[in-house]
Amino acid sequence: MANLNQAVNEGRPLALSVRGLEFSFAGQAPLFQGLDFNIKQGEFVSILAASGIGKTTLFRLLSGLIAPQAGTIAIGQAAYSAVEASAKRQIGYMPQKDSLMPWRTVLDNAALGLELAGTPKREARRQVMELLPSLGLEGTERKYPHELSGGMRQRVSFLRSLLGGGELFLLDEPFSALDAMTRVSMQEWLLQVWEQHRKTILFITHDVDEAILLSDRVLVAAESPITKLSELKINLPRPRSYETSLDQTFLESKRQLLELLGRTSRSPVGGSV
Repeated sequence: MANLNQAVNEGRPLALSVRGLEFSFAGQAPLFQGLDFNIKQGEFVSILAASGIGKTTLFRLLSGLIAPQAGTIAIGQAAYSAVEASAKRQIGYMPQKDSLMPWRTVLDNAALGLELAGTPKREARRQVMELLPSLGLEGTERKYPHELSGGMRQRVSFLRSLLGGGELFLLDEPFSALDAMTRVSMQEWLLQVWEQHRKTILFITHDVDEAILLSDRVLVAAESPITKLSELKINLPRPRSYETSLDQTFLESKRQLLELLGRTSRSPVGGSV
């Protein structure tokens, strides 16, 4: 394990660079103070921390929904200062809830991001139809959200983010509301999709096993306010499947992460925190 600021870039360009990030809600204690971290292009990185420490707020800062009090956020070559909360950023943001519009079909829900970006409706639909098979959604284009399972709804939400965003994707606990079996299925599905597209993903999860299974690196917030992130590199070969969780390297990674999380959490040892 090493401090994130000591991580080596390994020659790949940066998809995300955060420098000196500071933020607090009015009248409340700071959530971030002088936070620095990088994400390289094509990486799958997960963030683990205790509940309420500010992970979702971090995503809102990165996506430009709110502005930090200090610091800069660089998405690729574009840098945003503390005053630019509403600046348009080339990212895909998938929240915990799928937020599909019930009156729109799968085809029209998935095309929404493209349409909002100015793509003609016919072209947006063509791009959606082209990707439906690779995401396991073939034949669902005329269905409405209420006709889909929770896992299928999340696939549609991911496709909408994939088409509407850039190279960086923020996934905020996308599988937390799913039952255990569906969650495992969706984890394996996400691994397959990531192998196909190799987009840069920053993933929030409370589940230690999920973080290890999916990630190249796991970042841990060891204190509040968050002033630094500790890093654990996941040395497991790809491609991966759920059986990877039986690997001895997987179990050792889990032990190390639980040790880090134990500094801020009194949760019992288990899959989630």
